[in-house]
Formats: sequence, C-alpha cells, structure tokens
Amino acid sequence: MRQINLLPWREEQRQERQRNFLITMAVVAAIAAGGVFAVKSYFDGQISGQNARNNYLRAEIAKLDQQIARIEQLDETRQRLIDRKDVIEDLQSNRTLMVHLFEQLVRTVPEGIRLLTVQQAGDLLTIDGTAQSSARVSTYLRNLESSAFLHDPTLRIVEAAAEETDRELPYRFSVRARLASPERNDTEEATAP
Repeated sequence: MRQINLLPWREEQRQERQRNFLITMAVVAAIAAGGVFAVKSYFDGQISGQNARNNYLRAEIAKLDQQIARIEQLDETRQRLIDRKDVIEDLQSNRTLMVHLFEQLVRTVPEGIRLLTVQQAGDLLTIDGTAQSSARVSTYLRNLESSAFLHDPTLRIVEAAAEETDRELPYRFSVRARLASPERNDTEEATAP
C-alpha cells in the first residue's frame, strides 16, 4: 500500500483557517471600534448640543433676572412716588383744614362756654373749657356733632370746678373730637365695617 502524507495539507488548511479567523477577528474588531466611535461621536454631539442649549437658557435666564430686578426697582420707585404724591395731596387737602377748624370752633361754642385749651394730636382734638352748666356742655356737643369738620365728639369729663375763682362758669369739661374734612370723613365712614 502506498502511503500518503496528508499532514502538510491539513497543516496548510489549519494555518489558512487560523489566518481567516484572525482576519475576521480584525475586521470585526475594526467594525466594532468604528461602531463604538460612531456611537460615542453621536452622543458627544448630542451632549455638546444640549450643553449649548443649556448655556443659552442660562444666559437668557440671567438677562430675565436682571430685568426682574430692574422691574422691582422700578416698582419700589413707583411706590415711593405714589406715597410722596399721596402725602402732597393730603397736605394740599388739609391746607385749609386749620382755617376751617378755627371757624368751626367759633361757630360751635354757645354762649356760656369758654374754651381754655385746644390740643391736637394727629386728627384727634382735645378741647378743655369751662361752662355755666352741664346743659351748655350738652349744647356744645350737639353743635360739634352738626359741624362739618369736627366728627365723633366724645365727652370725657364734666365736673364742678374745684376752685371757686370763676362763679359765672363753675363747671369744667373736656371733649374729644376727630378733625377731618367732610369728604375724607364720608370716605372713612363708607369703608368702615
């Protein structure tokens, strides 16, 4: 029988398969590396695009924050101007109030009453005086109630004077009233509960 040596052929086939396997592995590794690089590049592009959008939004938010701060400053300035205008309007409306007060004090005092002191604290007046009788004080309170500029009169005290220095006016009294223009009083009464 003849002897055939198949070893070199098998050896060549094995080497060729090994070479094909290595080539296939290299191609698969190159394709995988290319795929990984493509996916990484895609996601890096997406991330950098989102970062650019985020930076744009941050810049716009900073601009809006500056505008909001400016608006708040303008609101504060506006409120200060409104407060100043209200004070000026209040002063303007109260400019003639003292003239009316003295006129009303003269008109409301009946005969038999003498006013000793008139004190003002804000819009509250305290009037102290002497009278011939408590009936004269009652008349004085009615006159104050009908006054256009003196509102809510309240009798604090009526008493016989301790000193007998003035026999014509033996009673001392004290009255509180609120000073306000008729328009202002109507507004306050309308807003009162």
